[in-house]
Amino acid sequence: MQASSHPAAPASGQSTFSSETAVKTRPANFAVDPAANLGDIDTAPAVRLLTETLQEATRRNASDLHIEPSEHGWRVRLRIDGVLHETPQPPAHLRDAFITRVKVLARMDIAERRVPQDGRLRIATSPGRTEDYRVNSLPTLFGEKLVLRRLDALPADLSLDSLGLDPQQHATVDAAIRAPHGLMLVTGPTGSGKTLSLYCFLQLLNDTSRNLCSVEDPAEIQLAGINQVSVREKAGLTFAVALRAFLRQDPDVIMVGEIRDDETADVAVKAAQTGHLVLSTLHTNDAPAAIARLIDIGVEPYNLAAALRMVTAQRLVRRLCVTCRTPAPHSAAALRAAGFADAQLDGWQPYAAAGCAKCHGIGYRGRIGVHQVMPVSEPMRELIVVNAGTHELARLARAEQVATLRDAALARVRDGTTSLAEALAATEVA
Repeated sequence: MQASSHPAAPASGQSTFSSETAVKTRPANFAVDPAANLGDIDTAPAVRLLTETLQEATRRNASDLHIEPSEHGWRVRLRIDGVLHETPQPPAHLRDAFITRVKVLARMDIAERRVPQDGRLRIATSPGRTEDYRVNSLPTLFGEKLVLRRLDALPADLSLDSLGLDPQQHATVDAAIRAPHGLMLVTGPTGSGKTLSLYCFLQLLNDTSRNLCSVEDPAEIQLAGINQVSVREKAGLTFAVALRAFLRQDPDVIMVGEIRDDETADVAVKAAQTGHLVLSTLHTNDAPAAIARLIDIGVEPYNLAAALRMVTAQRLVRRLCVTCRTPAPHSAAALRAAGFADAQLDGWQPYAAAGCAKCHGIGYRGRIGVHQVMPVSEPMRELIVVNAGTHELARLARAEQVATLRDAALARVRDGTTSLAEALAATEVA
């Protein structure tokens, strides 16, 4: 990401999940290793290959680098807009030196190859530019696999406008976040941008009149004005322990990176009932399923009904490259099967990916969020109290005009932002 000043915030409904926009993070315990200035310190082949690989990751704004050994060689893949892409085959004889170089820079034990390890590194990839990475090693049959997470690939704009909400969803989320207390949940699978949404919520509330605290595993974006804590389970610092400590710190807003267990869920719900605004995430397929999930974890329905204010579910879909996208007429029957109503079929046609130099032949550039925003109404609270099933909650949400994830994705198809294939792959029929 760029260390320069941030670009202007996009208009409402536009997203900065872009392959060209990023924000610089600087964990406080990072120190630049002089030996990590790969461009001008060491010219060994493995070091040059690492430099070139990281520069390519930066150029294409990859979020992750996968270094994967095999029986007779290895490969390097870049995750770009959520999809892995293989790079040119690296020389087989450089595999071990390449992996060792990464582990040295990440301050990992190069003699230990039997158990997973975690590390962090900051590296100078070009004059005047450094990048931060989180590194994990995993022993496999043919050697250690490494995954490097580019912390610099995170979007720069943390405004609510950057999330890709439609105007009605934007107004609903804004009203819920500005409430004095309650529990707000963001749901979705790993890699759907949940934590980034929470950061956008925090940034909206981040002023000198509030005490904001967050606990994450780990904290990847540093936000001035927010008291951030990283989970350290080996030391006994869990989500629940940090959350209990926050309650003795006179908080106004609390962010919990993820609700994983009954203790964390119980403390979060009770904090939301006692005058605090609590933001957190869950892994569920859609917004109504979050309610059943919390009850399954052990939250009493009447406590959940009193605390819960809003649930949003989200996915990320790839944005078509506007330079090369091409019309892709579909039959009316195919569009109806996807979920379009008859009234939506006239006057437009979907686009599909093509591929050009600007998008590196992929046909997509960047990603945008699609959302299901479900405020908790009084009728829904009544259903929660009686422990109604997910299907009943979903039916009520539809009756209250809550758009599904598929609805939101199809809206992006209709406005030409993404392809029908991408929308169908990212969402399920409600």
